[in-house]
Amino acid sequence: MTELREHRIKRLKMRSMRRGIKEMDLILTAYADANLEGMEEARMDLYDAMLHENDQDLYQWVTGQVPPPGQYETLIRDVSQIFQK
Repeated sequence: MTELREHRIKRLKMRSMRRGIKEMDLILTAYADANLEGMEEARMDLYDAMLHENDQDLYQWVTGQVPPPGQYETLIRDVSQIFQK
């Protein structure tokens, strides 16, 4: 059965909020709240995949300590803008 868009958005918001590292909770929650509703399916697929990554890696990518993998480069750049605000 295919997941309804509204259920998927709720699931992704919840996964964004409950990461394990408080900094990532705050950054990803802000990003999800600002972007998920208007996000295209392909971009949402990428965001969903990114949420499976390790928090320590995500934090280093978002803060610019380590370059992100190519598939996440644009998405991480967008998430980083939330971090910089």
